Amino acid sequence: MREALALAAQAIGRSDPNPRVGCILLDREGRTIGRGSTQQAGGPHAEVMALRDARANGHDPRGATAVVTLEPCSHHGRTPPCAEALIEAGLARVVAAMRDPNPLVEGAGFLRLAAAGIAVEPGPFGDEAAELNVGFVSRMVRGRPFVRLKVAVSLDGRTALADGTSRWITGDAARVDGHAWRRRAGAVLTGHGTVQADDPRLDVRLVPTATQPLRVVVDPRLQTPPAARLLEPPGAALVVGAEDDASRRAALEARGAEVLLLRSPTDRVDLPGLLRELARRGVNELHVEAGERLNGSFLREGLVDELLVYMAPVLLGEGRAMAALGPFASLADGLRFRLLESLRVGDDLRLRLRPSTI
Repeated sequence: MREALALAAQAIGRSDPNPRVGCILLDREGRTIGRGSTQQAGGPHAEVMALRDARANGHDPRGATAVVTLEPCSHHGRTPPCAEALIEAGLARVVAAMRDPNPLVEGAGFLRLAAAGIAVEPGPFGDEAAELNVGFVSRMVRGRPFVRLKVAVSLDGRTALADGTSRWITGDAARVDGHAWRRRAGAVLTGHGTVQADDPRLDVRLVPTATQPLRVVVDPRLQTPPAARLLEPPGAALVVGAEDDASRRAALEARGAEVLLLRSPTDRVDLPGLLRELARRGVNELHVEAGERLNGSFLREGLVDELLVYMAPVLLGEGRAMAALGPFASLADGLRFRLLESLRVGDDLRLRLRPSTI
């Protein structure tokens, strides 16, 4: 199962919106005869790739055991059901790390295998398999992506100098690592203020990737400059506003951007509505790289599932905060997180944290 999880991790940056799945085929003597992981959307799933690998190397999968990180699918999507492929191949046993949370599957794959006489057993490392697909699980169960908010800060919590200068607080290794986390995401989101101040590209270019995330700009009045670099290929761009402006919308659309209006009751962009819309488009993980005001909005509305903080060994004094939250009346009102991980990345420290309630 550890090897299957390693194969599943190879699907990061490739398989979205499908889950990341790995599969190992073992013959009757327990020897590995096939390996596979999920390919790009519309391509073969892990089980089919493992069967192909076994046959390509002269192995007959009849009577074999499939060790797979996720319950084999049982429905027709862009590809036929994996459960059916395993049945037709004559497998004797399937060991799966976790049940598929997709309402179209959710145990139906196990039932189909069992009805065909295949032994179905729960496998180890279910938590690891779920963590690898934390965004897919979120989209299936909550109807919204898993939201990861990334910031680069100084020791005194500044993301930029008072004049907005922020390049570069952290070192090269942290920037490469940050792109690896972008690669995990189906969409990368920022605000129009960051676009106007920094003109970021928000693509994945410092690590290899098979796909580019959707680039999303929260822009209430459609003020994103048509010449902004994030509107350039590769990948697609979505500008989300609250107020329509025909000329600005036309200029953005002429650059190939899609413009979507989602207005909240407070005349801002409806962030929960945006998350639902991104889930509808198949976004599993949303990576937020924004300024203090938009970061504050995501945090205040309880929309952040994980903080990814790169802390540089430098003091900047007066400057911009990581999130505009406003004053709290007491320490008890503060937003509390639990530390999942602390890791040195080059000369910087990477922290991963989740809200105490998650």
